[in-house]
Amino acid sequence: MKTPTSEAVSLRPLVSLPVIVAALGYFVDVYDLLVFNIVRVPSLKDMGLSPEEVSLLGGKIYNWQQAGLLVGGILWGILADKRGRLSVLFGSIIMYSFANILCGFVQSPDVYALLRFVAGVGLAGELGAGLTLVAEILPQRLRGYGSSIVASVGLLGAVVAFLTNNLFDWRTTYFVGGGLGLVLLLMRVGLLESGMFEKAKVLPSKRGSLLSFFTDGPRFWKYMRCIGVGVPTYFVIGIMATYGNEFGAALGVQPDIVAGKCVMYVFIGTVIGDMFSGILSQWLQSRKKAIGVMTTMTLVGITVYLYGGIQTASSFYALCGVLGFSIGYIAMFLTATAESFGTNLRATATSTVANFVRATTLLTLPLFQTLKPSLGVITAGALVAALCFLIGYISLYFMEETFHKNLDYVE
Repeated sequence: MKTPTSEAVSLRPLVSLPVIVAALGYFVDVYDLLVFNIVRVPSLKDMGLSPEEVSLLGGKIYNWQQAGLLVGGILWGILADKRGRLSVLFGSIIMYSFANILCGFVQSPDVYALLRFVAGVGLAGELGAGLTLVAEILPQRLRGYGSSIVASVGLLGAVVAFLTNNLFDWRTTYFVGGGLGLVLLLMRVGLLESGMFEKAKVLPSKRGSLLSFFTDGPRFWKYMRCIGVGVPTYFVIGIMATYGNEFGAALGVQPDIVAGKCVMYVFIGTVIGDMFSGILSQWLQSRKKAIGVMTTMTLVGITVYLYGGIQTASSFYALCGVLGFSIGYIAMFLTATAESFGTNLRATATSTVANFVRATTLLTLPLFQTLKPSLGVITAGALVAALCFLIGYISLYFMEETFHKNLDYVE
């Protein structure tokens, strides 16, 4: 029989330095990634843009950031498998911290878009490398809990970004985000590289090859499925939350909905959801079942959001929190991605999947904007949602179960 002491010792890896630093890294990553969603309206209004320009140019600037994530996901993922997980954790944080500091000085939308692109490139390296490192250093029985800790601490970054914007102006909000990144950079000194990566370095297998995902049929479809299961999560973040003010207006919600508040409530919910999904996957002994439960909860929440007859702002924000909880399987599907591939391709897979999912707004947001004039905000949102969930459910159905998988192997 286990004693309390032995149980406490068995959980000790969850509070190791790599897990703590990965969690704090994701905290800063989310802060700096979501800060534009939160300050989009006030920052663009401050530059003299009309409400119509705020909507259209705001969407374009956001997609420049998402394009940066797409480029950075490929760049950092390959580097993480070729040079090591730690090299990416250092390089990416330097890039996005300085880009966010410079955003605090921006005066024109064009420069704003360029800086959000650079920030996106830098931000793309944080989550994939961090979760890969955590997955490789933790024993199998703790991997689900580890991803929950990283995600739960990390997603609080969105809440802190919103609160910072409430206390200060939008420029100071950017300065704080960049400064937090530079402080975290100092904490990373002394971290050790993953033992699995060190072993893989001496093997003849090719490391960090993005092409490897497209030259082998079964591996390609496995890779696509890992991306597909995450598509609904960034539909909620990139459209339902970021454009919550437009959905609120279309529904006649009073008083007017603040988009930044929607983002905050979504991420408060996601913090709790990520803790729940990690525990749920451990209880079910399955990543697939846990993701399936959370995806279905998201679908129900979106149906209520669009057609539930919400009239008050408090109910609207509460539902944003529920939607956030239901998409709290972001770290879970990325952990499943890390578990799906060998050590020589693991970081490339995890980093690119994380950022390809984020970058799906490059497709969903223009589609939403195109449908909106003729169909209205609600119907346009519903059609884009239907497409995202179709992709998500098909991908989940064919996805590999990785809960009990040994990760010490190469492709």
